Amino acid sequence: MGLLSGMARRLRGPGAPMRLIAGALCAALALGGPAVAQERTKLGYGRIINNDVFFDLRDRWQTTSFQSSRVYGPAWTGTLPETPGALLEFRLTGAMVAPASLADPDPADRPWAGYLGAGLHTHYQARGYEVSLGADLIVTGPQLGLMDLQRGVHDVINAPQPSAAVEAGQIGNGTYPTLVVEMGRPLPLGEGVTLRPFVQGRWGLETLARAGFDMTIGPAGTGELLVRDAVTGQRYPSIKRDQPRPSFIMGADLAHVGHSVLLPESRGLELTDARLRVRSGVHWQSRWGRFFYGLTWLGREFEAQPEGQIVGSLRLDLDF
Repeated sequence: MGLLSGMARRLRGPGAPMRLIAGALCAALALGGPAVAQERTKLGYGRIINNDVFFDLRDRWQTTSFQSSRVYGPAWTGTLPETPGALLEFRLTGAMVAPASLADPDPADRPWAGYLGAGLHTHYQARGYEVSLGADLIVTGPQLGLMDLQRGVHDVINAPQPSAAVEAGQIGNGTYPTLVVEMGRPLPLGEGVTLRPFVQGRWGLETLARAGFDMTIGPAGTGELLVRDAVTGQRYPSIKRDQPRPSFIMGADLAHVGHSVLLPESRGLELTDARLRVRSGVHWQSRWGRFFYGLTWLGREFEAQPEGQIVGSLRLDLDF
């Protein structure tokens, strides 16, 4: 944790990390060059939806989120390009985070928060490493109307409604540039088995340093572009190819969080020393389409949180 803590403290600095990563992203896009930009076509689309209802039928903490990707670039060869900026991913994200009880929240519990984001990311390889570098603009607060959306859904399914106290205490309106960089290296362990250690840094809505691994048993990811979901860490394909056999995935990562807009210290919330995620899932394909179902155990994010939670992830691509 000492290394992760040191990285997070550096990321939390007064603007230097943001300028550094933003400069790197601008340089990566510039290196792509006008010629590459003229040759870009749509290469793929991917998405993932996460909800704790997909497993334990509870509505708390990291209750629901989504992420989707549209990827453009030169003709896909099955491997990442060596030129930063040649392959571009346009990303949409969103989430609703809630206290354990919407009707009668514990004053020590986390506040309700809703956010939406849009961003631009580039993926490339350098000296055997897979690199993802990008920026998102994330907007929070009642200006988005996400609590009204939750109220409408809960009215249909006869679930508890957010109380006046929950509404009054929600995270307010704000706009947060968020920068993300990840480096990973696939390591074949045998036929059909791949281990991929990775490190990641984020600055913005949440500022953290993370290290972990993903393991794949089966063909999933071979010749595809996998994108990491911000909430669960599950990776989903945004450039796909036929995978005739099912694949099983597992992974884990550990993060030190230096700052979180969603868990403000001004409200007496203390971040946990370490944020752990452990995940598994299965990719399956038939003549009807592709399917993914995964489970992620999310460790405690703040000291007053009594326990972790399990979130389900779902992706369904149907062919008609």
